[in-house]
Amino acid sequence: MHLKSLQIINFKNYEASEITLCDGINCFIGMNGAGKTNILDAVHYLSMCKSYLNTIDRQNIHFDQQFFSILGSFSKDDKDYDIHCAFKIGAKKVFKKNKKEYEKLAEHIGLFPTVIISPYDKDLISGGSELRRKWIDGIISQSDKDYLADIQKYAKILAQRNALLKHMYENGFFELESIDVWNEQLIFIGNRIHQKRSAFLADFIPVFKNHYNQIGIESDNVTIEFRSQLNEASFAELLKLNERKDAHSQYTNAGIHKDDLVFLIKGYPVKKFGSQGQQKSFVIALRLAQYDWLKQNLNIKPILLLDDIFDKLDRNRVQRLMDLVSSDFFGQVLVTDTDEERIRQTFEENNISGNLYLIANSTITKQPNIEHKLKAVQ
Repeated sequence: MHLKSLQIINFKNYEASEITLCDGINCFIGMNGAGKTNILDAVHYLSMCKSYLNTIDRQNIHFDQQFFSILGSFSKDDKDYDIHCAFKIGAKKVFKKNKKEYEKLAEHIGLFPTVIISPYDKDLISGGSELRRKWIDGIISQSDKDYLADIQKYAKILAQRNALLKHMYENGFFELESIDVWNEQLIFIGNRIHQKRSAFLADFIPVFKNHYNQIGIESDNVTIEFRSQLNEASFAELLKLNERKDAHSQYTNAGIHKDDLVFLIKGYPVKKFGSQGQQKSFVIALRLAQYDWLKQNLNIKPILLLDDIFDKLDRNRVQRLMDLVSSDFFGQVLVTDTDEERIRQTFEENNISGNLYLIANSTITKQPNIEHKLKAVQ
């Protein structure tokens, strides 16, 4: 699978741009703020139906415009697919495959997978538990439509239960029978989600450790700990134990919406005890393992998006990543950087070929006279 072409209109800093991509490595060079990351984000939109950086659609519209449009032409299994995403202020987001609109966006998730490695990935370590839950849910949902539906159902049931708790608190009563109606649904779906998260991590953690050993230092002894209240007691027991607390807080205090992942290095949280280099290796290994897991479970090579990471890594880590990029492990790769010479040198040292584009003044230009060093991938 690869993206053959990309057309964007009124998307972020671009009024109108269109580019043709090769099925190998495509490099986008430009100064900070030029819009390199926005190209990757447009590709992410076509994959996940939303922005990687800003999930509020209207905030991704070009200044003083009323809509944006992203059109991508994909090749997959010897067939061509036109994927179109459009959003207009005051209307719902429209997503089409070969001009046929999806009834539900969830139908599209997992068909054209991407994995992005970005400086913002550090938030997976430093941010709150919700980011890590969304990350793991986003991976599982691409291969399991039932899981995605369960996540959406659970959120709705939880919101209804919380609204009831608030209503009862404001009116000075607590009616257990009314709460139990929502408890039954919450328990049923919550248990399924917990089981699938546990099974996913059992498969994922060994893959992650292997990739960390390739990028980082093998002796670091890294792992991921799944912390869930449901590991210690049944969901029904937890809800019963928290009845009084829920009534006073007007909030459901137990459930899979409290799950978290703890990233450990040598038995200690990498957030507090990992060096900058270890933390960088950790998040890159998480993303490579994500790529690996999706590749195996979807039986397809996702598109890899590398956003401005070369000046964030030391030479050894860059070399190890380039060893992977130059192997058959990846399919199509989109890379951004601020330094053309660094890209040229890094690719030439590793005998990697690819297309090169310059981004300036919201314009994307294929670099001339570049094929003699970075030959276009056919």
